[in-house]
Order: sequence, then structure tokens, then C-alpha cells
Amino acid sequence: MDVPFWVWALTVGLILGMLIFDLVGHVRTPHAPSLRESAIWSGVYVGIAVVFGLLVFWFYGAQFGGEYFAGYITEKSLSIDNLFVFVLIMASFGVPRELQQKVLLYGITFALVLRTVFILVGAAAIENFSWVFYLFGAILIWTAWAQARSGGHDDHEDYKENLLLRAAKRAFPTTDEYHSDKLSVRLDGRRFITPLAIALIAIGSADILFAVDSIPAIFGLTQETYLVFAANAFSLLGLRQLFFLIDGLLDRLVYLSYGLAVILGFIGVKLVIHALHTNELPFVNGGEHITAIPEIPTWLSLAVILLTLVVTTVASLAKNRRDRAERAALAAGAPRPVEQAPADAVEAPSAADDARGRSADVLDPR
Repeated sequence: MDVPFWVWALTVGLILGMLIFDLVGHVRTPHAPSLRESAIWSGVYVGIAVVFGLLVFWFYGAQFGGEYFAGYITEKSLSIDNLFVFVLIMASFGVPRELQQKVLLYGITFALVLRTVFILVGAAAIENFSWVFYLFGAILIWTAWAQARSGGHDDHEDYKENLLLRAAKRAFPTTDEYHSDKLSVRLDGRRFITPLAIALIAIGSADILFAVDSIPAIFGLTQETYLVFAANAFSLLGLRQLFFLIDGLLDRLVYLSYGLAVILGFIGVKLVIHALHTNELPFVNGGEHITAIPEIPTWLSLAVILLTLVVTTVASLAKNRRDRAERAALAAGAPRPVEQAPADAVEAPSAADDARGRSADVLDPR
């Protein structure tokens, strides 16, 4: 895929322009966005990403267009799972709702810069060392196993501050209360950082760990650096609006972790197969390529990703309907099944509670 410099420049300019527009048009004045505002702008950002993919189809063909959409959908799905962590962080630090937009936008900007660095490093490594595919594949398969094992639920886990956040708290004096949308304030002649800055550090440090999964995943679907960058950027843009749009619905996606485990495991296997095809390790088949297993085509990758997400969503919504029906029956005094917990012990989990299990492995380094 030959991408001229001016196309790179235009794409980067578009992404920077969208970030600036987000900051000036929405976040500069602190406010809690309405459901309507969040829905409209989420649709706008998804629409821009889709139009970009169609342009890739038009100018570069179905192969690269399919790779972009497979990467974008996967990264967007992983971003939605990350929102569980964001919910927990916001709740843990008591971030006022009108200030959450700023934390999210700054965190997204940091994630975009960080992932760009990771992408460039990953692309250089792939170009020079074919064995990197083995490493990426192993990371994804291990992550998929950890996701499936945890199931995204563990009510006994609380938010755990990672090493970077603990170091920041020790290094800088911090106020106990928020001071509007300021990251630092001067009190009695001394400079303090506010809890808003600490929450921002928490979001940013969590993004570092998210990149460990997302970058190998996207390289498993396309090795085109331009598409890897674009899919990551467009999946992150609009995440702020998506947070406010589905904040109250996150706890309903009870099977999302299982779906992501399937997707990451599938991509991990795809990476290992590709590594076998490009094998140069002397202790594996004498350094010769192994082509007995056919590589997984892009159309199959896209089909598996979409099917998994549809099944996961439908199953999650069906379970929520059953749970609501059971709670309604218990409230009405209907006989409960033998295995059913006592009625007074049944309560709907909050998004923050459900997020604890989903984020246990992410926030506390593996």
C-alpha cells in the first residue's frame, strides 16, 4: 500500500483538527453533555470513520478497505471495554460529571500520542524481525485466556492504583477538593495539583496498559502502518461522547469480556499462523517457513469479529431481560427457583461495580 506523504499529512491534520474542535467546541466550557448531544456527536465521529474506510476501499481496493474496517471495529470494541475502567476511575476519584469531559479528552489525546509511538516502534520491529509476530500472538492469546477466565466480574475487587499513579501522589502535593477545571492551584504560596490532575494521570496510565493489547491486535489484522494508525485514531476519536452515551448501559454488556476474549484469541492465532509463514527462527523448522496451515483471510477475520460482537450483544441483552423478569417476579411475591438468592439480596449492579471486575487485570499490571 503506497501512501504518499501528502495523504499522511492530510490524515494527521484531520485528526488534529477534530481534537482541537472537540476541545474548543465542547470541553473548554465545563458541562455535563446531554444524551442527545452525545448521540449526535458519536454518530458524527462514527460516520467520519466509515467515510474514511470507504475512501480506502475506493482508492486502494477491497483488501485494504477490509483490513481497515476489521481493525477499526476491533479497536472500537476494545475501547468500549476500556470505558468500564473509565467509569471506575471517575467513581473512585469522585470526578464531577461536568469535568469528566476534560479528563476523557486529555486522556484520549495522550493515548493517541502514545499509541502512535507504539505503532511506529511496532512497525519497525515487524519490518526487521519476523519473530515479533510470535510475541504479539502470545500476548493476545494470554490476554484472551485472562479475559475469559475472569469473565469480567469480580465484585470483591476494588480499583487499584498502579505504580505510576502512586509515584505521582508521592512526588506532588495534592489538594483534597476540586478547584473547577484546574489541574493545579497555588495555596498559601505553595503549588498543589488537584484531584482532576490525579484522575487524568490514572486515565493516561491505564491507556498505556490498554495499548499492550490493542497494538498487537491491530497488527494482527493489517501490517500497513497507515491503516494501523488511522484505525486507532478514529476508534479513539468520539470515545468521549460514547462514554456519556452508554455510561448507563455499560453494566448490561455482561458478556462483552467473553466476546473480546474470542476476538483477541482469534487474532492471536492468526498472528501465530502468519509468524509460521514468515518463520526465520533457527530452532523452529530449521529456520524454514511453515506454510502447511493456510493464512486466515481478511474477510474471515471481519466476519468472525462482527459475528462475535453481535452474539455477545444479543446474549447480554437477553440475560438482562431475564434478570429483570426474575427481579420483577420476586418483587411481586412469585415463587422463586431453589437456586435463586433471597429477594432482599438481589440488587442491580452499578456500572462502576461491574467495571471493577473488567478492569482488575488492566489497572493492576499483569
